[in-house]
Amino acid sequence: MNHSLHDTTDGLPVLTDMVELETPLSPLANLLKAAGDPLRLEILRVLSQDSFGVLELCRIFAIKQSGMSHHLKVLNNAGLLSSRREANSIFYRRAYLAPDHPLAALQQQLFATVDTLPIAEHLRAPIRELQQERSQAAQTFFSENADKFRAQQDLIASYPVYAEQMTQLLNNTALRAKNLALEVGPGEGEFLAVLAQQFNQVVALDNAANMLDKARAFASEKNLRNIEFIHGDTQSLLNHKVLADCILVNMVLHHTPSPADIFQDLSNVLAPGGALLICDLCRHEQAWARDACGDLWQGFEPQDFSRWAQAAKLDEGQSVYFALRNGFQIQLRQFFKPANF
Repeated sequence: MNHSLHDTTDGLPVLTDMVELETPLSPLANLLKAAGDPLRLEILRVLSQDSFGVLELCRIFAIKQSGMSHHLKVLNNAGLLSSRREANSIFYRRAYLAPDHPLAALQQQLFATVDTLPIAEHLRAPIRELQQERSQAAQTFFSENADKFRAQQDLIASYPVYAEQMTQLLNNTALRAKNLALEVGPGEGEFLAVLAQQFNQVVALDNAANMLDKARAFASEKNLRNIEFIHGDTQSLLNHKVLADCILVNMVLHHTPSPADIFQDLSNVLAPGGALLICDLCRHEQAWARDACGDLWQGFEPQDFSRWAQAAKLDEGQSVYFALRNGFQIQLRQFFKPANF
């Protein structure tokens, strides 16, 4: 709190409390204050491409919840973070000001500068542990519920709901070659039939063995003979020397622990001039989907995909959005790897 001088009857000045007033410079002062602490800068760095809950951040930084809550409040009040509630937890992520906001350029420069610095080594281990736990939770869910996959998927968006739109987006995507297509998380394999007709070879990748078996059975039933099945995650693709002309990710990213890492992994195995096509949920408030459908994320804001794609050196293409009768919204996104990359 600020103080002012006040003359007493004997001529001696004393301090009196004065309420701090908001001025046009207050937002700038709040931002600079928030950025003036090493720990808060580290929090911004960790939240560069991910979202964590309060307790998760306490675990990463090994500090008490009261201390972490204070720092998050300062960052939030300065417009550097935003929060979202998912079930009983509150998750934090970076906030991005509108381009015409007076502090937008400063905020972007702050984020860009923070991102040039590596995440401290002592923070990497707990981050990896948290992501592994998220991944394991998703794998366990699909391993235990493979036989219920279609019913659970139908609760949100059944395959026929988005298959036609995704096929149309694929048909409208100009590709330099059609040697190999990769589908990440093919589910029960229906879209593999579309890809098998258009590409010389198709790779189906899934980290849940039970689900991969279902896709393999579908391919066998439909006599699709140009499909290779890989049990693993996106990081394993480099070991298999996959170089795809087109990669498709249908209703998968909201089940993954770190979608930003998926963008980077897929960019690494995408051929120059190749396309990444994504179908997923827009941000929603249906918390029941976490338990009923194994969701780790309650959908995504469109700018999430744009930002992660940009970080993975991908150019943005077409976008299609449509609403479902049950209140969910679907976004179809197209990204390209520069031909001269």
